[in-house]
Amino acid sequence: MKKIALLGLSLLFTLGSLAQETKTTKEAKKATTEKAEKDKKAAEKKKKAVDKKVADAKKDHDKKVKEAKEEISKAKKETDEKVSKAKKELKSNSTSEKGQAKSVTGKAKAEANKAEAKAKSETKTKATETKTKVKKTAVEEKEDLKETALSKAAEKKVKDKVSGEYKGKKVFTGPRGGKYYINKNGNKTYID
Repeated sequence: MKKIALLGLSLLFTLGSLAQETKTTKEAKKATTEKAEKDKKAAEKKKKAVDKKVADAKKDHDKKVKEAKEEISKAKKETDEKVSKAKKELKSNSTSEKGQAKSVTGKAKAEANKAEAKAKSETKTKATETKTKVKKTAVEEKEDLKETALSKAAEKKVKDKVSGEYKGKKVFTGPRGGKYYINKNGNKTYID
């Protein structure tokens, strides 16, 4: 009977001591949650900064397009005025002067077309330049945001061979030859 009572007491004592968390484990959990919150806040700040850059670049692009359209409309008005002037002169002049007026109007139209084409090409090049600049910075920012504490810790635990790089991540080769990288959640993502 004594043995059973001692066995029961010892069992209760061990269960009681195992059920309680130690102070160090509580501190470790608290530190990891705080770090995760800090990382999340930093990622949100970076995302806001990237969104702001994209919005600014879009506004700039829209402004340039608007200016180019205004230049085109001005050039068109000028050519229309020259053409109408030439037509008026043509009606008032004799037939020999009509040929000269036609050549003047043709030259004016050609100049207007050149100016319009030049303005269009400039706006297209400016637009593509701003788009590529924005895309590159946004992509680089997103890649930086993807690297989290989980993925870094998971990469340290991996014992497979590093065989290259994919999307800014280390590529590992598994024991059967499968290639993968560690994603932002710390999981393996296999590559074809």
